[in-house]
Amino acid sequence: MAERVGVGDLPDASAFAALRDSLAAMRTIDLEQPRYQDAPTFAAHRPGFEYFLHRRHEPGLGSRTSASGVIVSAEHSGTHIDALCHQAVDLRMHGGCDVTAENQGPHGFTEMGVETIAPIFARGVLLDVAAAAGVDRLENGHLVGAEELAAAERAAGIELGAGDVALIRTGNGAVFADADNYLHGPGVGAEGARWLAAREPLAVGADNVALDVPGHVDPELGTLPCHVVLIVEAGIYIVENLDLEELARLGAAEVLFVCLPLKMRGVTGSPVRPVALVPNDS
Repeated sequence: MAERVGVGDLPDASAFAALRDSLAAMRTIDLEQPRYQDAPTFAAHRPGFEYFLHRRHEPGLGSRTSASGVIVSAEHSGTHIDALCHQAVDLRMHGGCDVTAENQGPHGFTEMGVETIAPIFARGVLLDVAAAAGVDRLENGHLVGAEELAAAERAAGIELGAGDVALIRTGNGAVFADADNYLHGPGVGAEGARWLAAREPLAVGADNVALDVPGHVDPELGTLPCHVVLIVEAGIYIVENLDLEELARLGAAEVLFVCLPLKMRGVTGSPVRPVALVPNDS
């Protein structure tokens, strides 16, 4: 039997203890929206989430009983992260990778699937565009531009940098329970996407269904221009359907963002339960 290794046996136990104590002093904020039948889902990915309880607690099955079910869910429903194979322009994915019969098949992709996204532990920067504009929620269909993002960055008092995760709050997450209103909410436009890409974040997350505004057609890039700029051109991950309301209430502009995509081979996206760690006194 292998001998159990304790913290004191690690080569740098003091560093581990310091990390443990630092994390113990942090507060965890859940950034995932709930998953349930009829939760708001982008039209192309419906039905978003279904759960079927097929094994039930019932009399006559003995003293101990079990219950279990089947989850049917689109990978791009609920709070999720987009893999780089999710988007292509003229059948070309990020990095000039052509879509072929060899790398795209009935069971997914052999390149840039969601399993290639490493666990994310990064500085998260909350860009509260709604608060910077003096409103609780931006209007439905509003396209966030570069100057609005810059204003939110100035209000945060910190700069978004390479390797960070940008968390774009429009206030739309507050109406998640109102599916029709939520799905027609605000988002980021092409100009805003280019502002973000220039700062080279690891990922960009938002409190709406697509980061983009569904139905909006950019004159240069067409539909979903943020997906074109960030995923195809820049290789930046997108996280959608975040709940950023508590971070906004706390005024937590800088957080430790943690996000663990599922290791599903060849898949174009993964449901996630991202969290933000903030000081307990926030």
